[in-house]
Amino acid sequence: MVSQLEAPSLDSPRQLTYRVEGLVQVFTSSHRSFFTSVIAQALRIAGQGTSVLVVQFLKGGIEQGHNHPIRLGQHLDWIRCNLPRYIDTPELDEAESEALMQLWQYTQNVVYQGKYSLVVLDELSLAINFGLIPQEEVLAFLEKRPSHVDIILTGPKMSQAILDVADQITEIRRSHQP
Repeated sequence: MVSQLEAPSLDSPRQLTYRVEGLVQVFTSSHRSFFTSVIAQALRIAGQGTSVLVVQFLKGGIEQGHNHPIRLGQHLDWIRCNLPRYIDTPELDEAESEALMQLWQYTQNVVYQGKYSLVVLDELSLAINFGLIPQEEVLAFLEKRPSHVDIILTGPKMSQAILDVADQITEIRRSHQP
């Protein structure tokens, strides 16, 4: 026998009588592109009926932007910066900087609206370290988010200030050297 779990939505008549406090989780690694387990976690949670947003701040190349999210399944929205390339340097032209700021503003707005229960902020640490998104804004965002929203931040060289507000820190590293 197979049982299907159904998570009550925020506007469901079968709401829980209590709120589960959302967590801030950090996944960090010395290498980029080591975060497949985070994406797998997001897909699994979305498959169970929870609304999930994956935001890739430094990835581009597919003319996506926040106006054209890709929907993976019924409950997972995936957005990237509306750029023709991925960002690997702090030097952006005006259009690139504008696209990144639009994505950051959009992300904050949908989180504050409580549209998603889990939000993955992929490579946000690099955006902070490159000076593209101010760390103070990120810390204020984490503080002001609705209490039920889980946030996952990924990226190399996560700052101590972000680690200090995290409920869970996972360091991903190679178990052997090639």
